[in-house]
Amino acid sequence: MLSSLRLAATALVSVLFASSALGLPLIRRDQLCNGHSELCERKYGNTTFLGAHDSFAASGNPFALARTQEVDVSAQLNAGVRALQVQTHKNGADIHVCHTSKSLIIRFMLFDGGKTEDYLHKVKLFLDSHPNEVLTLIIANPENIPIKEYIPVFNKTGLTDMAYVPPQPIMSRDDWPTLGSMISSQKRVVIFIDKGAEARTEPASQFILPQFQQMWEDKYDPTDSKFPCKVDRTAGPLAPNQQLSLINHNLNTNILPIGRGVLIPDRLDSPRTNSIQEIQKHAENCAPYVDDRRPNFVLLDFVNVGLGLDAVNKLNGF
Repeated sequence: MLSSLRLAATALVSVLFASSALGLPLIRRDQLCNGHSELCERKYGNTTFLGAHDSFAASGNPFALARTQEVDVSAQLNAGVRALQVQTHKNGADIHVCHTSKSLIIRFMLFDGGKTEDYLHKVKLFLDSHPNEVLTLIIANPENIPIKEYIPVFNKTGLTDMAYVPPQPIMSRDDWPTLGSMISSQKRVVIFIDKGAEARTEPASQFILPQFQQMWEDKYDPTDSKFPCKVDRTAGPLAPNQQLSLINHNLNTNILPIGRGVLIPDRLDSPRTNSIQEIQKHAENCAPYVDDRRPNFVLLDFVNVGLGLDAVNKLNGF
């Protein structure tokens, strides 16, 4: 009996060492991936992630009209957010996380979240203390800042080494690996940018992925509380049902209904907007574009309000 047990143990150790030597992921039965053991064997492209819209623009001041969040990025991550959307602009020689406008009329709507490097350091601290989490960064680059200028920022924060580099330039929804394999390889940060990465000519920037070649979004800055869905922003060559999908579930209200108006996040309606029922309805509205599958990213304002994480868990089948 003891001899048989020793042989079984020896065989198990041999398999584990062989798997490690071959570079195969070692997933324990008790391992959690993004909080659920069931997600370890689920592909990234078949998972729904809770996202924070303009995650840097956090303030507890209700008169800060440009804010989109009430708690900072560290609190967002601790609350279950696993997709962080930011907008970047140049401020002198530095890249800042901020949203801005050249219109003097709405200068009061600016929100500067500081250096991107400082923001990403907070993200890295969370990832270091939570080794079983897969995280997505989605960068809006309205100024078309050259991709090469982002590289030193990611290098300094240590996120370059954690970034997942796909085996092919454009990944369809079903091409992505499982969360468990991404965690085992420690390549568990996926970085998208909306402009500038399409050519992928610089080897050092291969970890910064072209968003709209692999992902589509519905209407940006929505004002209709019913959240009708259509494919609004994307690029070829993949069809929408082959791409990742992002729903902008962040309701806005118009405080200057003349001309183009001025939109601000609708904080008063956010408990209803961020309810399980409303998020599910939005996901159902978009389902026909993705063969009745779930969205990959649910982007919210005020993620600390409502039941966004519960809604995402339900979309994931929990």
